[in-house]
Amino acid sequence: MPEIPVGEVIQSSFEWLTDNAAPLFDVLSAALLFCVNLVYGLLAVLPSPALIAILAVLAAVVVRSVSMVVFTVVAFLLVDGMQLWTETLQTLSVVLVAALVAVLLGIPVGILAANSTRISVVVRPILDFMQTLPVFVYLVPAVFFFGIGVVPGIFATMVFAIPPAVRLTELGIRQVDAEMVEAAHAFGARRSQLLSEVQLPLAVPSIMSGVNQVIMLALSMVVVAGLVGAEGLGGVVVQGVTQLNVGVAFEGGISVVILAIFLDRVTGVFGRTRRRRSLAGLWRVIRDRMSGSSVQDKEGTEAEPEPSGA
Repeated sequence: MPEIPVGEVIQSSFEWLTDNAAPLFDVLSAALLFCVNLVYGLLAVLPSPALIAILAVLAAVVVRSVSMVVFTVVAFLLVDGMQLWTETLQTLSVVLVAALVAVLLGIPVGILAANSTRISVVVRPILDFMQTLPVFVYLVPAVFFFGIGVVPGIFATMVFAIPPAVRLTELGIRQVDAEMVEAAHAFGARRSQLLSEVQLPLAVPSIMSGVNQVIMLALSMVVVAGLVGAEGLGGVVVQGVTQLNVGVAFEGGISVVILAIFLDRVTGVFGRTRRRRSLAGLWRVIRDRMSGSSVQDKEGTEAEPEPSGA
């Protein structure tokens, strides 16, 4: 069988992109780096005890669990005591930026896929490719385009974390009760109203599960980001591995786990009131429809001519 030069074609394509789209990659790199530095600057402006107190208050308000508040305080004091507070903030900045971009890209694609079978058929194999391709494979073009540093780590994290956001958004919308959709259609809901007032509120638990998965996958990529020069806990783990220092590697790994548990518990709360929100949205659709009908009836009554006397 003749040789198929797939690798040569891919290499030539990336070289062409590097030569012709370098300004675009420079802009993307600068934008991502600016966002990461901005988030880190906002987090690092406070001393560690003050930020730990804020995180504890956030856990108390959102999760409403005493055990979660105690865990937040003790766990992050442990991170600070291991002298990894700066690295933790650096990792949190990268994770927040990468997860935010992945969610902003993934949820709209999931909505489109849920409302169009053709788009779903096209998107599904692309997501399979993104999830099953070894992470180091698309880390190579990331370094090729953006160089060594935090940006290729963010790019690889985004590619790795987008599929759960798309899949679970599509799944959540497709699993919306058909009776709720039919009721909204019966009262004349527009497509935008149906999506914003009924489907999305009912799909919130599935979407938030996607957000959780995005965050977990982003955190799992911190070590890979450390391999290409990104600062943070990934760099600590890589340092422990290269120096065969088990203690340093475990300290970085424990800090990643603490960060993951906190983000998972906080983001997991936002999907619990889906029924109430969706019913409220359906009621707004019905109310708007009825108010519009009553206005039309009133105008029709006023315009009706009075019967003339015999």
